[in-house]
Amino acid sequence: MNLVEGNGAKIPAIGLGTWELRGRTCARIVEQALRLGYRHIDTAQIYDNEREVGEGLRASSIKRDDVFLTTKVWTTHFKPKDLERSAKESLARLRMTEVDLLLLHWPNPQVPLSDTLGALARVRQAGLARHIGVSNFNAALLAEAVAACPEPLACDQVEYHPYLDQAGVVEACAGHGMAFVAYSPIAKGRIKNDRALARIGDRYRKTAAQVCLRWLVQQNVSAIPRTSKLERLQENLDVFGFELSDEDMHEISAMSGAVSR
Repeated sequence: MNLVEGNGAKIPAIGLGTWELRGRTCARIVEQALRLGYRHIDTAQIYDNEREVGEGLRASSIKRDDVFLTTKVWTTHFKPKDLERSAKESLARLRMTEVDLLLLHWPNPQVPLSDTLGALARVRQAGLARHIGVSNFNAALLAEAVAACPEPLACDQVEYHPYLDQAGVVEACAGHGMAFVAYSPIAKGRIKNDRALARIGDRYRKTAAQVCLRWLVQQNVSAIPRTSKLERLQENLDVFGFELSDEDMHEISAMSGAVSR
């Protein structure tokens, strides 16, 4: 599995997003993904499925140290004492002693960023998270966060796909030595019906979704597509046996200017 590095963190290039996955379905998908070869699972407090993600990981029989696990602190827990308590509650639900990556889920201007980042850093210092980072931070806010945080930030997790230009944030992450993790990397399924991506995929005998994920991987981006279908799990993982040409990469990158969201 290819890895994306960010300030010491080594994040598998393809992971499983678990937003909207609930109950036994969530546990089953996580278990099957890990058995297929996924080593990167993403959850969050607000997803209300941390318990099931932990169950799926244990049911897979994959060693805990072989799995890169991310969760995210919700914005209502950004005051320092709230953040530290909520991180421990996440670990209790997951039934784990630490996560690999703990993120601030969204910016929250109601709480001073330096206070929140100080608490996040203490969570790492206490050994509850191997790495820390942010999610949904634009380039300007990212620079502010890096300057304010006593510990290195490993990544920024942001929505990114061919219909949404995130070149500025990708560049900012690289400048700070951080990884970029893309959520909704196939645009909540819209990519699957894209004719241009399907045409490119025909040349490689790949689907439009696989072409899209490969486009992200070749930018040194980690992608976390979500699926509730077992057959899609293998498809989303099977993006390492081919390489898009420079022309294909440019064509896909140009889509964000041609598609209205």
